[in-house]
Amino acid sequence: MLALIVLFALIHSGGAALRSRAEAVIGARAWRLIFALASIPSAIVLIGYFLAHRYDGLRLWNLQGVPGMIPIIWVLTAISFLFLYPATYNLLEIPAVLKPEMRLYAKGIIRITRHPQAIGQILWCFTHQLWIGSSFTLITCFGLIAHHLFAIWHGDRRLKAKFGQDFEELRNNTSVIPFLAVLDGRQNLQIQEFLRPSQLGIAIAVLVFWWAHRYISIGSELFLGTGLGEMLS
Repeated sequence: MLALIVLFALIHSGGAALRSRAEAVIGARAWRLIFALASIPSAIVLIGYFLAHRYDGLRLWNLQGVPGMIPIIWVLTAISFLFLYPATYNLLEIPAVLKPEMRLYAKGIIRITRHPQAIGQILWCFTHQLWIGSSFTLITCFGLIAHHLFAIWHGDRRLKAKFGQDFEELRNNTSVIPFLAVLDGRQNLQIQEFLRPSQLGIAIAVLVFWWAHRYISIGSELFLGTGLGEMLS
């Protein structure tokens, strides 16, 4: 599992590091397609392997029968998706329908944390480890969190290189720790910035994931039944 996470990190963060030079040679759209064609399959393999083996290893705890645990897990998971959703780029830029661009954002969820996807991933790991309680999931969460902590440093470094003083002003007015910049007065939340169609999409996605969770075991068995699953096992 750690090997798959390292491979994904190399593809994802490595591709991000090469972005400026690659775009100068082949263009932004072409590089985004290459990046997506490498990142998405590696993410699918990573997710599939996790689903197939999430209860492997030692069962460190089992809180699944504790009253109230299910709504707690779902509420925290839903919150994690509010951070995980693509807050820093246009969805149409992923398939290069629109020309991909690097931008500075200082509105919406960025007022809460400058790195919402990292915070969302950490919260997702916390909820799933709390629910599953296995040593395999613990190792998975360790690898994912380590990658996203690196991504915080790496992302700030790339934005600093591209935007210079403009990014320094953004960094000084925001925080990585959620709500820290709000609590110390550097930011004021603007509720209207969160009233966007994408929020409805997130709510729908959470409901779909809730409905689809009943089929995870079936999907895991299908994954393990493939040659890829057997090879990775």
